[in-house]
Amino acid sequence: MSKYTLLKSRKFFIALSCLALSSFASQKMLAQSVTVDATIDSLQVMIGQQAHIQLQVSMDAKQKAIFPHFKDYLIKGIEIIGVAKPDTQYLNNKQRMLITQKYTVTSFDSALYYIPPFSVKVGTVAYKSKSLALKVYSPRVDVSHPEKFYPQKGVMNPPFVWADWAETIFLSILSIPLLFLIIYFIIRFRDNKPIIRHIKIEPKLPPHKQAMNEIERIKVERIWQKGLSKEYYTELTDTLRTYIQERFGFSAMEMTSSEIIEKLMELEAKDINDLKFLFQTADLVKFAKHSPMMNENDSNLLSAISFINETKAEELTDIKPVPTEITVEEKRSRRAKTLLAVGIVVLSAAVAAIIAHVALRLADMFI
Repeated sequence: MSKYTLLKSRKFFIALSCLALSSFASQKMLAQSVTVDATIDSLQVMIGQQAHIQLQVSMDAKQKAIFPHFKDYLIKGIEIIGVAKPDTQYLNNKQRMLITQKYTVTSFDSALYYIPPFSVKVGTVAYKSKSLALKVYSPRVDVSHPEKFYPQKGVMNPPFVWADWAETIFLSILSIPLLFLIIYFIIRFRDNKPIIRHIKIEPKLPPHKQAMNEIERIKVERIWQKGLSKEYYTELTDTLRTYIQERFGFSAMEMTSSEIIEKLMELEAKDINDLKFLFQTADLVKFAKHSPMMNENDSNLLSAISFINETKAEELTDIKPVPTEITVEEKRSRRAKTLLAVGIVVLSAAVAAIIAHVALRLADMFI
């Protein structure tokens, strides 16, 4: 082998050795960049108490960690009752990160437990934490004095707090007006009447105009031609009685025909004779079943009109008419009826829910 070839082989061997050492150093540095630490907040707990184990992994931000998974028990005797969501913190301008995983454990057997190291896999390498220990002990019992042991206490009722019942009381009070509102809606729905009555304000007519309007109606209907003479004279005399009562100021509706005539004569009213004949004819028709002639009916109608015109009071133009309220009942439309029915159903469901809620609260308190 020549001197040149030997020198060249030595350089290649040296370069290969440097490359291997560099790879080994980089792997070692990468391994040292991952740290796994486990701590426990209580080294000693009583049976049934809880302890918290904290597992922390520090690594590069580009790496991925896989934490150990436990089903029900950490080890035999130590039960896992809660696993918190991992908490991640970024460090060194997000070049590294610190992941914290918390486990809540408990035990119901007194013993000194050895908790083996936790294994966390980062990439393809598994890293382990240090081992832990947990002492679980039972409470001390003085068996030499059995008289100090007491039986189990009964269930204690919590104290009454108004704030706990504010919602129930409010709903109970609210259900009362809602119940009355449902009853009102049902009545209006049954009678086919609107929820709100419409009120019209109209001026009150003077007595003679009211009487003339009524007589005009009687004249148009001409019910005596249908054999209803008694009804005809009843309506005619009632119209005259109402007019006389409002015009002259005495209770003509409660007086007999003769008493009305006598009272009008005292007041020196006009056209008393024709009015007297009209009342006499009406009494005969109503009480003696008298059947007057057609011309007699027309004549009595004209006598009533003449009496009203002769005795009516003079109208004063500077006096404003007194308004009177007239209630107007209107039938609901189909749409309004549907909305009313829906309102009844919704309110009924709300009241039923309130009653059920109050009943459940009362049952929880007394049962």
